[in-house]
Amino acid sequence: MTGSAPKQIRRILLKISGESLGEDGAGVAPAVIARVAAQIARVHGLGVEVAVVVGGGNLLRGAEFAKLGTNRAMADQMGMLATAINALALQDGLERAGVPTRAACAVEMKTLMEPYIRRRAMGHLERGRVVILAGGTGNPYFTTDTAAALRATELGVDAIFKATKVDGVYTADPKKDPKAEKFAQLTFQEALDRDLKVMDRTAFTLCMENRMPIMVFDMFVEGNMERAVRGEPIGTWVI
Repeated sequence: MTGSAPKQIRRILLKISGESLGEDGAGVAPAVIARVAAQIARVHGLGVEVAVVVGGGNLLRGAEFAKLGTNRAMADQMGMLATAINALALQDGLERAGVPTRAACAVEMKTLMEPYIRRRAMGHLERGRVVILAGGTGNPYFTTDTAAALRATELGVDAIFKATKVDGVYTADPKKDPKAEKFAQLTFQEALDRDLKVMDRTAFTLCMENRMPIMVFDMFVEGNMERAVRGEPIGTWVI
């Protein structure tokens, strides 16, 4: 995979923010969940194995509580619980779409979902189940971006698909700078040198060290995820 985007994709990890699951970035919207589930279902229908890491920012941001004086470890634990709510909502949406799933959490909550165990998650993927991963890394001070980079490496995926509401990586914020240019492909080092903030630095460094390609794309254009998996020129590859 070094030096180019994957030529054939058999297994991916989709990183989706909590804000992407609600209306105007807040709450959990059933209609939005259904649209996201439909996109994942189409990719699953191609025979691609899919793991999903969900954020929790639509419900709670631990960092914001920490700024106001909440103990940072406790604030982050609250955020982990928010990701579990999103994981259950997405699991329901996928099952309604006819896709077999398993939800697993890095924080034990055995009455709701199974614990994250790497070999068990691998087995689910190999059996054609979408695996939804909640609870981040299970540790405070780490973002769900870092959880995505870690799980992608552990599960041996071909690429991370980072779902955004922008159609790739630009030289500047395209909403603020009309002259911003989109990259079709760039290297990890180029992204660092330009301070493009594709993911947080810890996550990005983990991907770079493990040569884990990242596809940044707009998931909220119908069919984009499927097109990217098929190798069509969608979004931006970071390689």
